[in-house]
Amino acid sequence: MDEGTVDILMVTHRRPGYTRLALERLLETCDETMRVWLWHNGGHEETLEIVRSLASHPRVHRFHHSPENQKLREPTNWLWRESTGDFVSKVDDDCLMPDGWGRTLRQAHRDMPGLGVVGCWRFRDEDFVPELAEPRIEVLPGGHRLLRNLWVEGSGYLMKRACVEELGLLDRDMSFPMYCKRLARAGWLNGWYYPFLRQEHMDDPRSPYCELASDEDLERNMPLTAENFDVRTLDRRAQQIHSFAVHCQTASLDPRDYLGWRARVGRLLRRRGPGLRTA
Repeated sequence: MDEGTVDILMVTHRRPGYTRLALERLLETCDETMRVWLWHNGGHEETLEIVRSLASHPRVHRFHHSPENQKLREPTNWLWRESTGDFVSKVDDDCLMPDGWGRTLRQAHRDMPGLGVVGCWRFRDEDFVPELAEPRIEVLPGGHRLLRNLWVEGSGYLMKRACVEELGLLDRDMSFPMYCKRLARAGWLNGWYYPFLRQEHMDDPRSPYCELASDEDLERNMPLTAENFDVRTLDRRAQQIHSFAVHCQTASLDPRDYLGWRARVGRLLRRRGPGLRTA
């Protein structure tokens, strides 16, 4: 039986150390049914050279260089618009994927037609809070389990092409978590595969792969989510990521809470706390 093809996007920019590790690892985890689409933003020569050196790999399907930084929406829409795979995915250039992730997530999709987006978990052991998460873990057909949430992060996920066919491309200023919430409102089931398939988030200060050795390094390589909340120290950054993980285990599963005045109140409350923005 045909397992279904998977088209995977990786967007690179200016982090050569992470990029080499993340891209080499992604290619190692791909089988013959998985195709990697590479998009490089900007002109950082060291990073661009690494991407070009790996673009001839048999698992790389397409390579595009944008001299201007198009961020994430345009590359994502490029993949969704031009690919033909049964599933679409994106892996960030600072994440290391686990063995067998594509096969496991694809089988969950095959066994559960209503599954929209299922992801690999990229937080640390200490970020999982069993008393919060366990009530949200559901058993799916085929014996799969899912830590339910209306959205997952934009890395290490697998989404049915049928989702794109139903809702279309990313709108202007729409993040991937926002798109997932639209899918949830349309009746699709989203969340993280459990027991977790862990993707190593190298830019987490707690990761052994993290290149940020000091607060000054953070200032020079400020992630957008840290900048939005004026996070200026590595300790505070680690707390911020932990808070986001907890939020993912407690956020409402009612799509109506992300519409209108409820959504505005939720965003205001999150801005007062240390967590990351999710919308």
